[in-house]
This record gives sequence, C-alpha cells and structure tokens, in this order.
Amino acid sequence: VQLVESGGGQVQAGSSLRLSCAASGGTLRDSAVGWFRQAPGKERELVAAVLWNTGRPLYADSVKGRFTVSKDNYNNIASLEIGSLEHEDTAVYYCAADPWNIGTDSPRSRQPNDYVYWGQGTQVTVSA
Repeated sequence: VQLVESGGGQVQAGSSLRLSCAASGGTLRDSAVGWFRQAPGKERELVAAVLWNTGRPLYADSVKGRFTVSKDNYNNIASLEIGSLEHEDTAVYYCAADPWNIGTDSPRSRQPNDYVYWGQGTQVTVSA
C-alpha cells in the first residue's frame, strides 16, 4: 500500500486546515489509518486514527475537540481536519496504515512501530 499526504502549508494561527492521505496499491480493509506528527527535536506522536472498517476514531487527548479524522471508502482517502491551529501544531504530519486491526471496532494501533505503511509526510507551519 502506498500512502501520499497532501494539504500542508503555512497558515495563520486560528485558521483551519485539511490534510488528505490517498491510498493506492492495496486495500485498507481491517486497517487502522493513523495520523502522526513530528516537530523538530520531538518524537513522532499519534494525534488521531480511524478504523477503516467501522469509521470509529481515536484522538490524542491533546487534540480532542480541534482535530477530526474521517475516511472516504470509495476514493480510499483518509482526512484530518485541524481547527483553531496553534503554533504548537507546527510539525511534519504523516499518515500511516496498520493492516492488522482485525476483530476490533476501534483503532488499537497507537505507536509508530504498530504501523506498516507510511506516507512521505506533509509540512504544516503555523505562524502567529
């Protein structure tokens, strides 16, 4: 499975942004699709994930209420909507897929090592 992110850029604090992750070359059935971010000097962290089979989401506590993850089964696209952007949201955002979320109704993959397929990342820079 190949993943390609898009939608990053330089934005003003307080604005919104929508990131997309297009999947090709395979199915996302039974997969968790996660969104990670990595700021300079910091570890890569999971901010949101969605279970492809059910659409049930998972959010990091730090982004609840501002981030919304969704999926488009027909076009094989996962999206991350970020509202009320803050300077601290500045990071490279990656989407990733873990194809082994079988028999669960919510994403259980929370660590980078849980994920098998990765996109190249898209930079989000938030200016004051």
